[in-house]
Amino acid sequence: MIIFGKQCFEYVIHHAPTHIQEIYLAKDIEKPLFAKLKRLNVPILRIDNKKAQSLARGKNHQGVFAKIKPIEQTPFKALLDFSSLVVLCGMSDIGNIGAIVRTAYALGIGGIVISDRDTLNTQALEGIFRSSSGALLNMPFSFHKSSLSVANEAKMKQFTLIGAGKNNKNILESTPNKWAIFIGREDTGLPQRLLNKLDYTLHIAMCNGFDSLNASVAAGILIDRIQHIKKEYYG
Repeated sequence: MIIFGKQCFEYVIHHAPTHIQEIYLAKDIEKPLFAKLKRLNVPILRIDNKKAQSLARGKNHQGVFAKIKPIEQTPFKALLDFSSLVVLCGMSDIGNIGAIVRTAYALGIGGIVISDRDTLNTQALEGIFRSSSGALLNMPFSFHKSSLSVANEAKMKQFTLIGAGKNNKNILESTPNKWAIFIGREDTGLPQRLLNKLDYTLHIAMCNGFDSLNASVAAGILIDRIQHIKKEYYG
């Protein structure tokens, strides 16, 4: 797996150096950083711009690359041992998935379930890694073919099921001991069959006649609301 861009590159160096297998440089870097790379005791290779553009598939690479060990998903059943989960339902936008991973990791969520799909290819995972600014490396995640099954299994493990919806369903008086927030696609939201299984749905009121938020922004708002319950959120 190839990661690139200064932010992701430095995240791996500082937080997961044992994952690095090789380093590729397309430009000179600061001496302190290069000294740190040498201490990793992995191959450091110089590459030309053509090779760099190929590795980055035309994206902004800032001249730094690392080949890292494949990121392995956590078994779904192991995620059910956490006290909080984010479940992404049918989401396909790699940028949104990565941004939600970044937000969830920063807010202390236990794990992420990418549901309604079995897997993602290496290129997609690289994209999620970049848009998560490296957080994917430390955030437990799993794929699951059915968000409905995720809801059923989480319910059996005493999770309170919460979803993003167009209306508030019931009122959260306090943060549950175990909870999972279900986030749907921006265009379709959560399917009705899934909404019927949820204990609560939370609505984000908007102003100026605007009725759409980026999924990652909505996820961040709702996670914070669950963690810091205030009755005025319900209007």
